[in-house]
This record gives sequence, C-alpha cells and structure tokens, in this order.
Amino acid sequence: MATLKDIAEQAGVSASTVSRVLHSKEYINPEKRTQILKLLEQNSYILPEKPVQNAETRKAITIGILISDTYNMYRRQFFSSIERYLNSFGYRALFFFVKFDIASQKESLEHLKSEKLDGIILHNELSLPAFTDYITKRNIQAVSTICNDDPFPTIKIDDRRAAAEAVNHLISLGHRNINLLYGNAFSYGRERMEGYYEALAGAGIERDENRIFSVGRYTCEAGMYGMREMLLRRRDFTALFAASDDLAIGAIRVLQDEGIRVPEEVSVISVDDVEIANYFIPRLTTIHQPMDEIAEQSVINLRRLMSGGNGINSEIIIPHKLIVRESTSAIVH
Repeated sequence: MATLKDIAEQAGVSASTVSRVLHSKEYINPEKRTQILKLLEQNSYILPEKPVQNAETRKAITIGILISDTYNMYRRQFFSSIERYLNSFGYRALFFFVKFDIASQKESLEHLKSEKLDGIILHNELSLPAFTDYITKRNIQAVSTICNDDPFPTIKIDDRRAAAEAVNHLISLGHRNINLLYGNAFSYGRERMEGYYEALAGAGIERDENRIFSVGRYTCEAGMYGMREMLLRRRDFTALFAASDDLAIGAIRVLQDEGIRVPEEVSVISVDDVEIANYFIPRLTTIHQPMDEIAEQSVINLRRLMSGGNGINSEIIIPHKLIVRESTSAIVH
C-alpha cells in the first residue's frame, strides 16, 4: 500500500502537505489539492473517517504513546511523525513519559489507568510485569516500535544488522581499532552491541572489552561523557561506532575540543540519521532509520488491530540504509 511519503513524492510536496489535504485544511493551492486527492485515489490510500469515534462512547479514539522521558533528537523527530499519522486518521494522541525505573513505571501505569485508551504505541521498554498484564487483560490493542521482548507486534529496523553494517563500513576503510559507545538501558542498544561484535568476528578482529563503553542515555551529553571516559582509558582507536546520532554528536564535540580531527584521526559512524546529521560538521556517516515509515506502519497496524484485523506479523522489519557522508574516511598508515 502506498504511504503518505509515497504520495508526497509523487506530488512533489511534503508529507505534512498531504496530511493537510487529508484533514481538509486551508492554505493549499487548489490545483495541488486536486492533484494530491487524485493520487490518493489512484494509490487506494485509506482515507481517514472523520470524526473517528469509539462506537461505545461516541468519543474520538484516543491512542496512548508510551515513551521514555529522555527527549533526544531522534525521539523529537519520531514523535512528530507519530502524531502526524495519528492525526491523519483523526485519532487523539496522549503521551505518557516514563523513566526506565520501576517506580516511574508504576506511576505511569496509574496515570494510564485513569484514561480510556483505545490503543497504545509503545516507544519504551516495560520492565514492570503489571504494565504488560494491564494492557493484555484489558484487551487494549498495542504495537511496539522499540522492542520485540513484549507480547505485542513490533515495527522496527533490524538493529543488529544495522550495527554490523555500520562497523563493516569502518572495517572496509581499513580500521581495526574500533571502539563502541552505546546505551545499556534498552534492548536495541544491546542488539547494536551484538552487531558490533558480529562485524568484528567476521573480519577476524579479536574482541576487546576495553573498547566497549556504555552510558545510561542516548543523548549528546551522554556521548560527551562517554568520549571523555574513552580518552582517559586509551587513545589508540582510529574509529568509533556510536549506537545513535546523539551519542556520535556528543562524542565528536569532545574529540574536536581535544584537537582530534574527525575523520582524519578518528572516523565516527552512528545509527538513526536524524535531520541534523546532514548539517552537523562534519556531516555524519550513519545508518538511516526510516522513522517516518516506522511511525506510519505503527499507526496503520494499530488501526488494523483496533478494527479486529488479524494476520499482523509479530515483527515487521523496516529496511535501513547506510548513508556515507563526511565523518568516516580510510585509515592513513
């Protein structure tokens, strides 16, 4: 099925413009509106029913978005996409910010219980069994965009393969002393660590635990902290795989402050491809995680579940892509 992004590309406009047409918003060129509506029809795009209502309560359908309280660049961009696609179907979004600790999850669960939700999109991992039990026992339809350990359909990239591809890119440039900086609080961080190990093993590079640095969050500040620790421990690395763009940007900031040139002395690659990655200096080489498509497929599949649909895969893998820019280069012997 064609996505909003596909329609936007065919019409030569942004996805938000297509969304405004779906919502019958003003300030759109009439000719362009006609063109977009025609493309939507030709591509059999599922138009939203307005207003979308819960048949029992006659109220607008409310979708809970369960997310980490760590607000980084990736999440800002992803949340914007999620909200846009929920709006395209006339759904109301209600955000629940959760820390990784049990106390915060208990508090969020009580908040969630006070709301009447028709569906949930999980962008956080649940370590509190009562949270999962409540969702399943109340028969609230849910999908996850971050973890496949929960008993809900998951829409995400293959984090292990994405990480392996990133590290293999460094290896192809001649690097063998490759450090890893990742966040240990989430399963996708551990999957990216496994991808790092996999790439090293495939190239016959011995695993060295002294090259592994973990931080608690995926933020620029955490990236700065991790790189400072890295430089204190050893400086013989020629490349860094950072498990997110936020971590990479923080790490590069410290390298530059220390007079270490990127990529001439240290190559840096990461995962996510947030918008600023293409404007940061140096422009980041990274694995493109198609946030917009993950958001759209999450909303579409949740909609199918709420409509009584079946046959939805327990795990939907969205393809990633290596984007080579300026932060990596061949090693100079």
